[in-house]
Amino acid sequence: MRTGHDLLLGHDLLEKTCKEMIETILLSLTHSTKGTIYRIGPMPNINAVRITSGIRIEGTDEIQWGLPEVSDYNFPGKTWEQYRDRPGHVLEAMGWCVEKQKSWTADNPYEDIRSVRKQLIGEIEDFHHMEPVLVKKPDIHGIDNILHYPLDWAGNPIWQDTDYVVVAVIKIHFLPYTIKRGDRSTKIIKKLSRNLGTELLSLNIRETLSKAQKDLANQRMQSCNVLAHELRNTLIKLGFIFSAINAEIGFLREQWEGELEKAFPEIENKKTILARLNQLLIERLPKFNGAGKLSDLGKTLLTEQKEMANLPLLPSIGEKWLENKIRPKWQRLLLESPAWDQHREEIVGLLQGLERAVWLGMDKELTAGVQHLPQDLKLKWSELAYTDFSAKEVAKLGEILQLLEHPALDIPHKQQTKKVLSSLKALVEMIPEVEERANRIIDSLKNGYPAECANPAPEH
Repeated sequence: MRTGHDLLLGHDLLEKTCKEMIETILLSLTHSTKGTIYRIGPMPNINAVRITSGIRIEGTDEIQWGLPEVSDYNFPGKTWEQYRDRPGHVLEAMGWCVEKQKSWTADNPYEDIRSVRKQLIGEIEDFHHMEPVLVKKPDIHGIDNILHYPLDWAGNPIWQDTDYVVVAVIKIHFLPYTIKRGDRSTKIIKKLSRNLGTELLSLNIRETLSKAQKDLANQRMQSCNVLAHELRNTLIKLGFIFSAINAEIGFLREQWEGELEKAFPEIENKKTILARLNQLLIERLPKFNGAGKLSDLGKTLLTEQKEMANLPLLPSIGEKWLENKIRPKWQRLLLESPAWDQHREEIVGLLQGLERAVWLGMDKELTAGVQHLPQDLKLKWSELAYTDFSAKEVAKLGEILQLLEHPALDIPHKQQTKKVLSSLKALVEMIPEVEERANRIIDSLKNGYPAECANPAPEH
């Protein structure tokens, strides 16, 4: 049974990476004052340990680094049993972020139910936002390990029904009354938390491969089957690169669709249509008094519509989302309840409009009508933003990096996106070589000759 998910990173490398992320956030958000990153792990204890903190020197962009002398989260940190939610104990935002895998925003310290100081001595704390750094389970464990999950206070395993584990938590402090739950600042922190997760995994892969090469030299005569399993498992973990690249392309897609919305505010887009559908649901759902199958169906539909509005889906995936999740539920609600009878035609029209709206970003006529962007930029941006990246599309990654060099491309944290994609490109280009070497080493052990004499894997 696999019990740990700790990243294979030395403290100095981890601290340097965390400092770079804190600096990026503090320089991007001028009303932020301080940043801290905590490491979470390994399972099942998932200790929370403060890695580093940076405070902006008032009136400047200079950052002062260092940990507070006294803190429960300084090494060795707090154990899961100490900071998780449990009856009769203070509630901590850290426990919420780790257990629920959701962010916590203290935008009103007077009403912050997870302020430890407020609960213990009645003093308010400051304005801050905490964001968990999530990575997919297979990216860090492989696909065939049985995981030993942490338990909540009632003895139930957490994270069992999610695709992710928490490897870190970012905490950013702000000037009073300058943040709100779900505002631009919190969205930027969420986006950069994904970048941090990707960067930590990239560094972890490099360290893992380096360690694997050293282990090969020391354990050459070990069981060939065991070694083959470990090498192939490492290659499986490398698969996270493609999902990480597609997430960055999704961000470019979201920004491009924002440019279209700016150029054509009169056109109904995906978000406006879904907002109207959500409004129609919210207005009628109270009639069911929160009970019954139709009430549950409506609540599920509301959640899925909000999720679709916030995700920069590829048009083909958005179309499937509509056909498999949204439209069938509306058809059932309209068939089994008269609550929406007077809006039936509007709802049918909105669903038809949504089917068209998911493809707006690829509409060449709309692209040609965008007047505030240079011709070369809008043509390339509209093409590359809808790339579904795979091993066959490696050349596209170079084109995307060239796009990010365009002086007229004005998107948030552009340099951070370029840095992440550059790191991922290096890993993508490394995969064929690693795979070939792995096959040669396995063959050499199977057949009893040195790896240098093994025939290289044939090119395909």
